[in-house]
Amino acid sequence: MADSKPNTKGLYIKTYGCQMNVYDSERMKDVLKPLGYAPVDSPEAADLVVLNTCHIREKATEKVFSELGRLREMKQEAGGTLRIAVAGCVAQAEGDEIMRREPAVDMVVGPQSYHRLPEMIAKLARKTGDILETDFAAEEKFDALPKTREIDGASAFLSIQEGCDKFCTFCVVPYTRGAEFSRNTDAIVAEARELARQGVREIVLLGQNVNAWHGAAPAHDVRGGEWGLGALIRHIAQIGGVERIRYTTSHPRDMADDLIDAHRDVEQLAPFMHLPVQHGSDRILKAMNRQHTASEYLRIIERVRAARTDIAFASDFIVGFPGESDVDFEATLQLVRGVGFAQAYSFKYSPRPGTPAAGMQLQVEEHVKDERLARLQALLNEQAQAFNDATIGRKVDVLFSRAGRRAGQALGYSPYMQSVHVDGGAHLTGCMALIEIVGATMTSLKGRLVTATAEVMA
Repeated sequence: MADSKPNTKGLYIKTYGCQMNVYDSERMKDVLKPLGYAPVDSPEAADLVVLNTCHIREKATEKVFSELGRLREMKQEAGGTLRIAVAGCVAQAEGDEIMRREPAVDMVVGPQSYHRLPEMIAKLARKTGDILETDFAAEEKFDALPKTREIDGASAFLSIQEGCDKFCTFCVVPYTRGAEFSRNTDAIVAEARELARQGVREIVLLGQNVNAWHGAAPAHDVRGGEWGLGALIRHIAQIGGVERIRYTTSHPRDMADDLIDAHRDVEQLAPFMHLPVQHGSDRILKAMNRQHTASEYLRIIERVRAARTDIAFASDFIVGFPGESDVDFEATLQLVRGVGFAQAYSFKYSPRPGTPAAGMQLQVEEHVKDERLARLQALLNEQAQAFNDATIGRKVDVLFSRAGRRAGQALGYSPYMQSVHVDGGAHLTGCMALIEIVGATMTSLKGRLVTATAEVMA
């Protein structure tokens, strides 16, 4: 076990999946800190291991059980003293099965219940009560989380919205995260101010459908009424020290005028939008229950580009959805060519148990999915390379997050979420600097320092 300080216990959290899970893992550390848990670098050094799981990808449950098998052996070698918890969306969907199949697991906790971890640990110590918590209680969770966060870095996630009411036929999120819930405006602003006080320069607003967020205007706003995401972004941009704002992930149905206007008006709002479309065929979009057409999606792209001419787009795509024909797939390629994406995520459809699409007829054969995915990714990669090549010679603000692979190298991200490395820039970590791009690959950029912030130059 861990060679730790007296009264401290090692905590190792392995995070799968989305940025929301990354945020949840950070908050688990905050929740467990008063109990004496401190992060360690490996499960071997831990007293408590938490697997924070994701149910989106294929065979997610099997991968969790494979990891649990390794942890079971580790627990046996430690004489049974290692505690194992499974959290996140697989815990929510498969909690009873996890407890049945893997006795080495001590606790199972869903994504809306991890604020109860201290209580669960106490029950475990007393050998009393339930050690499976999968209630949907988003409001209770946010009220119970510690008000102060410990942030290590210049960028931080801030969760403002959870859950989903869209019920896409391929997606498990409404069943694992619950209905859409928007956090209180004052609580969000207070957390943003606290992040800025700790030196955070970039705030990333998170939600399953982040642009569905809405909330009452803060008490100091004499105009009152209800805010949408655009108004919230405008307010956060006024907090001293906040130099960049991003948000993810959006839904086309919730792309309001005020949010589009914010891209035009708010300097700190990054010129980058991740707006999943999933497919280019209206027939398949209807079968997916996406609640928008391809032409409606393209009109949103046009409106956003009219508001912010230098904006870039990312998206998500699924190939091989049940019933997808060659004509349907060609419609996806046509949409991709029409937009021109800076980045994209593309996957073969895989049935998620309990979702409507899993029982649909005309499931596409795997070899057809493979061929279509290869063609789509070739086009998307071509566009990503073209976008990166177009940045050569440009000067962009880069937020440096950590050291690069080579000695003295710094790694950061451009406003377009491109990975940028600079040689001889070790002093730049944690700072924003103006960088001239001098080289590009499909996955990263090379830059040289032009000017840096006062903190760097000092």
